[in-house]
Parts: sequence; C-alpha cells; structure tokens
Amino acid sequence: MKRRVLIVVENLPVPFDKRVWKEALALRKAGYQVVVLCPRDSHYQQNYELLEGVHIYRHPMPAEGNGLLGYLCEYSSALLFEFLYCWWIYLRHGFDVLQGCNPPDNIFLVALPFKLFGVRYIFDHHDVCPELYLSKYERKDRLYRIQVVLETLTFRYSDVVMSTNNSYRDVAVARGNIAAADVFVVRNGPDLNTFRAVPAVPALKAGRKYLVGYVGTMSIQEGMDILLDVADYIRKLGRDDVYFICVGGGPGLAELKRSVEDRGLKDIVRLTGRISDAELMEVLSTADVCVNPDKPCQMNNLSTMIKIMEYMALGKPIVQFDLKEGRYSAQDASLYADHEDQVSSFAEKVLWLLDHPAERQRMGDYGRLRVQKELAWEHSVASLLSAYERAFSKMSKPRTVEARSAAILK
Repeated sequence: MKRRVLIVVENLPVPFDKRVWKEALALRKAGYQVVVLCPRDSHYQQNYELLEGVHIYRHPMPAEGNGLLGYLCEYSSALLFEFLYCWWIYLRHGFDVLQGCNPPDNIFLVALPFKLFGVRYIFDHHDVCPELYLSKYERKDRLYRIQVVLETLTFRYSDVVMSTNNSYRDVAVARGNIAAADVFVVRNGPDLNTFRAVPAVPALKAGRKYLVGYVGTMSIQEGMDILLDVADYIRKLGRDDVYFICVGGGPGLAELKRSVEDRGLKDIVRLTGRISDAELMEVLSTADVCVNPDKPCQMNNLSTMIKIMEYMALGKPIVQFDLKEGRYSAQDASLYADHEDQVSSFAEKVLWLLDHPAERQRMGDYGRLRVQKELAWEHSVASLLSAYERAFSKMSKPRTVEARSAAILK
C-alpha cells in the first residue's frame, strides 16, 4: 500500500512556506501520498488545492499575532482547526505519519489521538521556541515556562525528529533526550532548479549607484530596527549613493513603515511587504550586497536562516552578525559585524564591500559554489527520506486500543 503522510504547519501557508513545500514535493516524488494542512492568508485563500500531486487543505486563521494576547488567540484558534481538519483528512485520505512543523510546539497535541491507531509523529524542528520567546520578550515568565514544557512534551511524543542544523540536533539529543539514531539533519537550502538569478533591473536602485537587499520576516528578532539604524548611519556619513530594499511581511511591518516615515528615510529605504517570487528575484539579483541583520541572541545563534543560502545561491556577498550557524552557512561568503558596536560595525562592513567590487565578486563566487556543492536542497533530500524510513520502521503490528493507550500514557 502507498505510504500516506500528513504535514501540519501552522505559521505559514503552503506553498509559500518553501521548506514545507520542498519536503512535500520530495516525498511525493518518492512515491508517498502527501497531504498538507496549513493556514489561509490573504494571498492563499482557497480551502483546498491539488498542486503537483500534493493535497493542500487550508484552515481559517485569525490575524497574525503581535503581542502576547494576539499570539495566544492565534495559536489556540489554529490548534482547534488543526484538530478538526486532521480528523476529516484521516477519514478522507488516511495517513500513517503526521509531520508537525513548529512554531509553536503544540502540534503534538493534534497527533496524540492518532498515535492510538499506530500513526507515527515526526517533529520538523523549525525554531527553538523557548529561545524564540526570549528573543521577542526578553523575560523568563510563566509563558516562557509553558514554552519549555511544550518543547519537552513535543520531544517526548516524537518518534523521529528532523533538525534544520546540527545545533538543533544537539538540542533534540541533549535537551529532548531523543536517541541520536532518531534525529536527522534536514537543512533548508534553496532549490537550485527554481531559485536562479535573473537579469538585474537598474531602475530598482532609484537613481543610486548601489543597492543593499534584504528578504525576511518583519519582526523583532529579525533585527530590522538595527538595519534602519544602519541606513541612517550611512546617510549621516554623507553617502547618498546607497539604496535599501527590504522584502517581506510580518507583524512588525506597519510599525517599521511608520519608523521609516518618521525618521525621514523614505528616500533611501523601501519596505515592499510581501511580493511575488519574480519580483523578489529581481531585487536580489540587482543587489550589490545582501544583509542579514538578525540581532545577536541565542535564538539566532542556533538557527539557520534560509535567506543566507538564497543570497549565496545568487552569488551575493553578505554582511551579518557573527553568529554560530550563520557563520557555518556562509563562511567566507560573508563579513561579520561586531556584537558590541552593532550599527557602526555593520554599516562600515556594508560600505567596505560596496567600495571593493573585486572582493564582492570573490565572496559571491565562493558562496555560490558552497551552495551548489553542500547546501542546496538536493543535498537534504536523502536525509528527509531517511527520516521517513526510520518512522515507518517503527510501525508495529496492530495492537488493541487499550495497549496503544497504555503506550502513549507511559
């Protein structure tokens, strides 16, 4: 019988969530029946789609949270819809493995009833949620402790864990007490078959000589406030030849736009919001330097950002802060700003690269080759399929409901 998979992702719709979409397509190509459950948003409003052989169901979702009450409303509503939709999908399509993609670390609750019927749970570890909470609110309060408990329970009820890098793998083994044989590193590199440079569009530079490009979520931990300070710092140095385009949506976008307006940066900073893939490729292909201003914190130190590999795939030199996984990904394709003098250090490295075209070319070539040889999505597919083989190897002979209940509650 065909192996059947349900992938549940809460924070982004599919196929906009590129990691989940690449996973779904790879599994489909390997012969799996794949169903994805995700939220709707203003760009993806269809309740159901069949795309490239993948069934996609989208549930209603409240406005994206930006504050404690907003996040609680968002996550509780999503959990309810996930529970209802999963039962409907189980009756309509069936599934042998449920893959939960965090944040938040509560999707295991949806999976628990199905474990009574022999379904295995794969935890696709996108974010370390306790550290993510700290990066947003900078306090270890009751809600932080809830994040810790949810993470602990997620690992406890996971049959297999897919980690986005070795730092997350270490968290799963050391903090989650997951056996090393049950943890698989599935990196989130770009798909070079679809993510390719296009001709530059000089008009995007708005009459300036240089363009600095950024793509990512507009939120606190992304360091966008730092990037606006960098743009202001460069302007105050008297450099009127640098233009910034920042691509992406998120809960902080409206406030960032107000800040750009209030600080008089509209002539040198453009915040596009979410745009089409074609427009994104034009921006990044035109950029002279690409940046990752993720603020120095434990969350960003442990996390791999897909934007880094995307910049590298297009042959773009990078400026970012000196963080563990960011340095592992980029290596010599990036310059690394200091943690102390954040704004001045970051700005000076951007300007140094702009003023040294030969070095930009060398770093860009290095990054492109590194992605091609090690970090592109094609190098992660084997690990993804191995994780699923491990989950299916744990399928046991049918047991009574009482025996399954005892195993889950043990």
